[in-house]
Amino acid sequence: MAEPLKDMYNQEVIQTLAEKIKSVDHQFNDTLFIETVFEGEWEELALKQRMRKITLALGQTLPNDYLSALHILLTLGNDAQKGLFVLFSDFIEVYGQDHWEESVAALGYFTKGSTSEFAVRPFLKKDPERMMKQMHKWARDEDEHVRRLASEGCRPRLPWGEALTEFKKNPEPVIDLLENLKKDPSKYVRKSVANNLNDLSKDHPYKVLQIANEWQGQHDDTDWIIRHGCRGLLKLELPEAYALFGYVNSKETPQAITDANIKSSATSIRIGDSVDLHWNAKVEESSGKRIRFEYAIDFVKANGKSSRKKFLLIDRKIFQKETLQRIRTHRFADLSTRKHYAGLHTVTLLANGVELASATIELS
Repeated sequence: MAEPLKDMYNQEVIQTLAEKIKSVDHQFNDTLFIETVFEGEWEELALKQRMRKITLALGQTLPNDYLSALHILLTLGNDAQKGLFVLFSDFIEVYGQDHWEESVAALGYFTKGSTSEFAVRPFLKKDPERMMKQMHKWARDEDEHVRRLASEGCRPRLPWGEALTEFKKNPEPVIDLLENLKKDPSKYVRKSVANNLNDLSKDHPYKVLQIANEWQGQHDDTDWIIRHGCRGLLKLELPEAYALFGYVNSKETPQAITDANIKSSATSIRIGDSVDLHWNAKVEESSGKRIRFEYAIDFVKANGKSSRKKFLLIDRKIFQKETLQRIRTHRFADLSTRKHYAGLHTVTLLANGVELASATIELS
């Protein structure tokens, strides 16, 4: 089993960081820094909690003057933050908001060695107009990591990041920025643009559909962005989204597919176990239109009710009649985004949002 991600912050890594700081700041109390990091309930802390504890320990042991402390981190450079996740930008987030120009310039630098997508968010919340002007400058930068920061940093619903409520209500400043990146030559940047659109679609589905219609056909790379960015709308089974990407009409799907079935390799398992989902369907449609096969699980929640989540199986154009037979392994293990509860879970096979077959699994 892979080691937990939080274990990237270990004794050896912290010792190495302390030695590097000491090499450029001979007054640095490396012993106090290490002791401060590991004091208390270190083992129980999650990844970002550990990172913040290290940040606060730096705040106690680097010079009290923020600009002097920032100068030390910049002197160490991006090589020194390898294996430290986003530690240097986190230091700026905590201590640097009263030094706007110096901090923002440093975030643009440190994102090239890691990412500053989390640290820019307090700056955006504090002064969104000023910060979005900076994001537009970053969107024109020659470095793909900086251009990605422009998009990733203003995602309204960035995972692990602080939600940007203002942009959830009014997406126009974000959309204006994404217009500058919709044909970016870097797939790294384009993926961020697509993920940003997907965030926006959760609060403004028809606005994103409008954008997708306007962008479609402008460039192959832009077409990829809108397909990836509208994946949430397809899960919502919006007819307009299906029509935009050339899917078989959902009302016609039952006539286009026969002999559909889904079975589980086990009908009773424990939380943390896996099952193999065997599914099959005969496609009678050969029009060249798309069919999107998914399976949905109605997860039992803490209150005993259920919440459905979909998982993609196949999404492609069908040019000839064919019989599909596949196996998908699904693990019922707790994640940072989902906790499992005992109870009867229904697994459903769908095509373009239409339910074709189902099975049940008892989770204990």
